[in-house]
Amino acid sequence: MVQLVGSLRKELADSLSSCKVLVVGAGGIGCELLKNLVLTGFKNIEVIDLDTIDVSNLNRQFLFQKKHVGKSKAQVAKESALLFCPSANITAYHDSIMNPDYNVEFFRKFMLVMNALDNRAARNHVNRMCLAADIPLIESGTAGYLGQVTVIKKGLTECYECQPKPTQKTFPGCTIRNTPSEPIHCIVWAKYLFNQLFGEEDADQEVSPDTADPEAAWNPEETAARATASEKDGDIKRVSTKEWAKSTGYDPVKLFNKLFKDDIMYLLTMDKLWKKRKAPTPLDWQQLESTVRPQEEAPASGLKDQKVLGVWGYCQMFQQSVETLRSQLQEKDEGAELVWDKDDPPAMDFVTAAANLRMHIFSMNMKSRFDVKSMAGNIIPAIATTNAVIAGLIVLEGLKILSGELESCRTIFLNKCPNLRKKLLVPCILDPPSSGCYVCASRPEVTVKLNVQKTTVLCLQDRILKEKFGMVAPDVQIEDGKGTILISSEEGETEANNSKFLSDFGIRNGSRLQSDDFLQDYTLLINVLHTEELERDVEFEVVGEAPDKAPPPQSNQEEVNNITNGNKDSAQPSTSSKAAAEDDDVMIVESDEEEVASSSSTATTGTKRKHPDSETGESSMKRPRTDQSGAADDDDIIALD
Repeated sequence: MVQLVGSLRKELADSLSSCKVLVVGAGGIGCELLKNLVLTGFKNIEVIDLDTIDVSNLNRQFLFQKKHVGKSKAQVAKESALLFCPSANITAYHDSIMNPDYNVEFFRKFMLVMNALDNRAARNHVNRMCLAADIPLIESGTAGYLGQVTVIKKGLTECYECQPKPTQKTFPGCTIRNTPSEPIHCIVWAKYLFNQLFGEEDADQEVSPDTADPEAAWNPEETAARATASEKDGDIKRVSTKEWAKSTGYDPVKLFNKLFKDDIMYLLTMDKLWKKRKAPTPLDWQQLESTVRPQEEAPASGLKDQKVLGVWGYCQMFQQSVETLRSQLQEKDEGAELVWDKDDPPAMDFVTAAANLRMHIFSMNMKSRFDVKSMAGNIIPAIATTNAVIAGLIVLEGLKILSGELESCRTIFLNKCPNLRKKLLVPCILDPPSSGCYVCASRPEVTVKLNVQKTTVLCLQDRILKEKFGMVAPDVQIEDGKGTILISSEEGETEANNSKFLSDFGIRNGSRLQSDDFLQDYTLLINVLHTEELERDVEFEVVGEAPDKAPPPQSNQEEVNNITNGNKDSAQPSTSSKAAAEDDDVMIVESDEEEVASSSSTATTGTKRKHPDSETGESSMKRPRTDQSGAADDDDIIALD
C-alpha cells in the first residue's frame, strides 16, 4: 500500500524535505512560486533577486505590503514565506545572479533551479550555468493572459537558447525611468508620460527618476530609506505630474525643461549608474533655440512619417503636440482624461517627439514617426492570476523531476482562450537539443558577418559577445597560430585595443576567433565573414539567423502551441519550435535591440588560459569581472514591473 504524506507519496515528501532548490527572481512569478514551494513541502530553498519593492508591485506580488516598499524583494519574500511554514530553511540573496560569486560550484549544490526572471540576459546566463553544472532548470514566463513553463536538462532537451527568440516585450521600471539603452525604452517612457500628463494616472507608469533603483544604491537599508523618504511629504507638498503640469498651464517650454533638463540633471547625481554607462546629456530649450535651431537643415524629401527629424524638429513637434492636447483637454469637462491612440495624430506626435528627445539625451539613434508608431502599440499588462497558474505548473514539473520522471515533463502553454480542443493549458513533448545551437552543442560555433575595417574591438566585446551572445566576461584569442589575445577580462590588460578595428590585428574574411567565458564555463568559436554590404545602422549579422524574429509557425498535430512571452515576469518564448494550430494561439511582436577607447594597437601574445578543472577543483588564473551591465537586456515592446 502506498504511504502518503498529505497528497504526496512518502518517498517524494521525504525528497522534498531534504533537497535544495534555487529560485531565481522574487517578483510576480517568484512570489507565487516561493509560497507554493513551502506549502508543498520544500524545506531548503535559496532565493535571489537584485530588485527592491516598488508600490507598483503590490497589486500582484502578494508577499509584499506597503510597509515593505524600498526593501529587498528576496529578503521580504523569505520572511513572508516563512509565515506559511516556519520550519522551512530559506536563504535570501539581495544580489544579481550574474555576480561571479554565483559560479558553477554554487549551482552544483542544488537539485533543481527554477527561473522567475524578467530579462533575457539573466535567463541566458542561468541557462548556461545550469548546463555547465548539469542541473535541471525549469524556465517560465508570462505575457498578459499567456504563460509558459518548460524544462531544460543538458543533453536531453533543448536549452533556452536553442531557438531564436522574438524580442522582449518588457523591461524593469528602473530601466525605463533611469537607464534606457534602446529606443523602445524611450517609447514606453513617452507613452507613460502621455498618461501622466493627459490620461489616467497609474502608479505603474511613473516617469520621474527612480530614487529606489537597486543599481544606484546597493545597500538595502539605504534603498529602503530613499523609498520611504520619497513617500513622505515633509515640508514640501508632493504634487503629481498632472497637477504640476496643470499649474503651469501645460506650458510646453516648462514641461520640456522639467522632463529633459531638470530630471536628467537629477539622474546625473546618481553617479553609480554612470560608472559603466555613458551618462545622459540634458537639453535646455533656450539653448537649443539659440544654437541648434539656426543650424538645423530642413529634413530630406520623402514621406513625412518616414523622416527622422533633427533635435529642434522634435522640439517643435513636442511644443505643437502639447498645445493641441492641452486644447483637447480644455474642451472636455473638469477631470476629463484623454486616451492614447496611435491613430490620433497629436497623441502620436507627442510620443514620437518625447521618445526621440529622450533617445538623443541617452545617445541613441532617433527614429521616424513611422518606426515609433509601429513599436508603440504593444504594451502587455502583468496579471496576477497568470502568474499564479504558471507558478503552480512550475511546482508540478519540479515534482516530476524529483520523482525521477523527467521523461514525463512537458512544455506547457497557458492560452488566453480555449483552443479547438477546449483547453487553456496545452502540453507539448520536450524537444531534443538543437544540433546548431551555439550554446549547448558539443562544439559551439557561429559565423558572424561584419566589416572588419569598421568594427572595433569594443563593439566585438560589448555588442556581439555580451549583448548578442550573452557572455559576461569574455576572453578572446585569434586563431592565428600565435595565440594572440584580443580581449582579456583581466582589468586593464587589453583596454588599449578597444578603439582599434579588427583589421588592425590581421583579422580578415575567414579568420576564426575563440571566445571563452570562464564564469559560464562556455567557449564559442566565431568565424568572421567580412562584408561591406550591411544595411544602414546594422553593425553585424549572425549568419543563418533572422534576428528579432520568432521561428516561423509550423502547423503541427495534437496539443502543439507557441506563444511569445514578454512581460516583467516573462520568459522569452518557448524553446520549442512547435507552433500553434490556430492564429489566436500565436503572438509575435517585432522590434529592435539594445545598448552599448584607447591608444596604440597592443595585443598580448601567449598561451590561452585553461578552464578550471571540475574534478581537481583547480581554479583558473583568470579573475572574473564583476560587470553586470548585461542584465537588463533586449528588445522592443513592453509591459513592465
